[in-house]
Amino acid sequence: MGKQLKVLLIEDSENDALLLIHELERKGFEPEYERVNNAEDLKAALADKKWELILSDYKMPSFNGLEALKIIRSYGLDTPFIIVSGSIGETMAVEAMKVGANDYVMKGNLTRLVFTIERELQQAEQRKKQREEINELLRELGREPRYE
Repeated sequence: MGKQLKVLLIEDSENDALLLIHELERKGFEPEYERVNNAEDLKAALADKKWELILSDYKMPSFNGLEALKIIRSYGLDTPFIIVSGSIGETMAVEAMKVGANDYVMKGNLTRLVFTIERELQQAEQRKKQREEINELLRELGREPRYE
């Protein structure tokens, strides 16, 4: 039995989405996923479920990865956000990481995808533990916890 993973895919191509899911399954994950390709559907998906991972195309006809990232971060979510794109250049990838993307992987080279996902999931878990430790220390000091 593989590792279950709740994945939100921000992708306009159903074929590309299925390729990503296949790669996850091939590497031992059992993804539960939803695919969205616009801001309204993204907001609905964020309200509907708690996602463990978000994979986003960078360039779509009516939406893009940076817009998606801004929406996600406006919710205060620390969910790993990885851009998986065939058309992102190095300059745009750096810009995406400056505004909060955790990493990017080229669609033509998915060999890094699972390694990148596993690393980002581990780092997200470490950040969660750090927030919990800070909250516990604040409680011990008689203060209100800082993080939800």
